[in-house]
Amino acid sequence: MYESINNRIDAAKRIVIVQPENPDADSLGTSVALEEILSVQGKDVTMFCAIDMPKYLRYIAGWDRVEKDWTGQYDLAIIVDTSAENLLLKALETPGFRHFCETHPVLIFDHHIEGDEGGDSLSFPHELTLDDASASTSELLMQIAKELNWNITKPAAEAMMISIMGDTMGLSTPSVTRRTMQTVLDLMDRDAHPAEIEQKRRQYMKKPADILTYKGQLIERIEYFCDGRLALVHIPWEDIETYSDRYNPSILVLDEMRLVEGVDIAIAIKTYPDEKLTGKIRTNIPVGDKLAGYFGGGGHAYSAGYKIYETYDTAVRELIEATGKILKDFDHDQTA
Repeated sequence: MYESINNRIDAAKRIVIVQPENPDADSLGTSVALEEILSVQGKDVTMFCAIDMPKYLRYIAGWDRVEKDWTGQYDLAIIVDTSAENLLLKALETPGFRHFCETHPVLIFDHHIEGDEGGDSLSFPHELTLDDASASTSELLMQIAKELNWNITKPAAEAMMISIMGDTMGLSTPSVTRRTMQTVLDLMDRDAHPAEIEQKRRQYMKKPADILTYKGQLIERIEYFCDGRLALVHIPWEDIETYSDRYNPSILVLDEMRLVEGVDIAIAIKTYPDEKLTGKIRTNIPVGDKLAGYFGGGGHAYSAGYKIYETYDTAVRELIEATGKILKDFDHDQTA
């Protein structure tokens, strides 16, 4: 099933692993795991991302090996955790990147099927391996590794475990399947332990006092719409400049917004100077991907996102309208 992947990797000496421009635990964990697996096979491996790794991901060993400089001195590119061109825009603006992708083999490992994080919208030749039944890209990577008899060392197993735990909120989302749990057991057999990883994450995620104060300010800003079923918080550019290098502002409050009684959908909207607006969606009902789809985004049923260019007031008005339709359709389906 994965013979083409095996052939491409066998033929390559120098391999670059590319992450999308919204790096998370899944993309970074998968990149680090691939770097380890392929290095053991004798490959010269580089990890690349067009933006800096956020500080909240720096509990993941290997984050500091991700490079922003594109040399083009590679034989093969492997893009992980996206097949959407709008998540590689900065990379595609990097001198030499697009030319490389148009003249060299490119493999894609992904588990998103549509929208802002997936949907195979890449405009250069590539070979896509996509499995939307996987809860994370590393779950797919495990399937590939098993079939191709790749050696999964302890560092690779730990990185893959981080990837799976990150994209499933600690194995708590409905995307977790029997195969996901079997993958976790396989990784534990290779000495990767969820409790140890979570301890590292928690230690790194400790907040300075001013971040906790800021979290309180964000909580005060939360607004409720659609009869209290939509919770919304706005994160303007000034906040992003001040805090995001140390802690992702939306992550501070999104989960707590979901826990408010009566809330089905929680959204953090960030606004940027060029009128770009991003929405990060977390839900308690399986509608996140549908809501993101109204704005050309996508993701998973309980975790999704989108990016548009609108004024904030217009975006909120459109969001409330779209949410109302989504909730109406969901309620109808539940009673049908």
